[in-house]
Amino acid sequence: MSDIGASRKVAIPGLTDGRFDIARILLEGRAFFALIAIIIVFSILSPVYFSVNNFLIMSSHVAIFGLLAIGMLLVILTGGIDLSVGSVLALAGVVAGALMQGVAFESLGFTAYPPVWVVAILTCLVGAFVGLVNGVLIAFFKVPAFVATLGLLYVARGVALLMTNGLTYNNLGGREALGNTGFDWLGFNRLFGIPIGVIVLAVVAVIAMLILKRTAFGRWIYSTGGNARAAELSGVPVRGVTIAVYVLSGICSAIAGLVLSSQLTSAGPTAGQTYELTAIAAVVVGGAALSGGRGRVGGTLLGAFVIGFLADGLVIIGVSTYWQTVFTGAVIVLAVLLNSIQYRSGGRKPSGSGTPPSPQAKAKE
Repeated sequence: MSDIGASRKVAIPGLTDGRFDIARILLEGRAFFALIAIIIVFSILSPVYFSVNNFLIMSSHVAIFGLLAIGMLLVILTGGIDLSVGSVLALAGVVAGALMQGVAFESLGFTAYPPVWVVAILTCLVGAFVGLVNGVLIAFFKVPAFVATLGLLYVARGVALLMTNGLTYNNLGGREALGNTGFDWLGFNRLFGIPIGVIVLAVVAVIAMLILKRTAFGRWIYSTGGNARAAELSGVPVRGVTIAVYVLSGICSAIAGLVLSSQLTSAGPTAGQTYELTAIAAVVVGGAALSGGRGRVGGTLLGAFVIGFLADGLVIIGVSTYWQTVFTGAVIVLAVLLNSIQYRSGGRKPSGSGTPPSPQAKAKE
């Protein structure tokens, strides 16, 4: 027994045949090193970039993309895609704004003003419903994920426009006399100096990590993305997993919509345009494979910070928004290229990919 234990080798990332492979270390930790490089470069270019207050402000911006990216990661791990997250964010904000303005019951002759916690729950239910529709279309009706979520992108955006007639809900702070104050708490308050939006992102990220690493559902997600047919034959409820990840993505989008509307104290139907692309970029930069089965929450968060800190840095030094789009696109292409190189090298899974054992392997144990 001791001989077996002595013969086992501990896998150390970047260590090959007893020597450190610098190229592999840089490749596998590219998101972290990219973030460090961005901070160094923009700190040199602008004296206001490197400050605690600026980092906290930028982190509050990243919170929006991070929430969308976590939901997107769950979907991508199953081999799917969710193009509706930006529109769901807008719809969630509009629903929250409408509820904060009051719900009129004309037949009864009064207007109800729900408290903020009720508004938050109802808004998350709206996001979950859109995700449920996406999941059912994909899992049961075999509609390609790209097509299904693209359709819901337009539907959700259209509903948001219809609800507001193209206008924006302003002054969402509520009134004490109506008992609906506190909506701006998510956007402006801080706990121990940290913006509430960042704390919300951290809580959601921890929950997602625990789901993926510590639960059977997390193993099912990876198995579905790795090989859906084999997973189904081994007893994984692939359809249920598919629906569940789209529902979770919708909830994450709704939470992002709440945080964004709270930060702006307004909600408009045009919010979140192209945010789905930013979310996909964060997931890819974080090292996840678009084909499914590979990816980590930690990497996705790093990807979100890379995209967010890069965008804010370009704004601070006065770069045109058009060039910002060019840089973001270049980052996505480079990230996909590096992912392809990493996953193809040696024909094996990269160290630390976060992929748990398959159900078959677990059964053998």
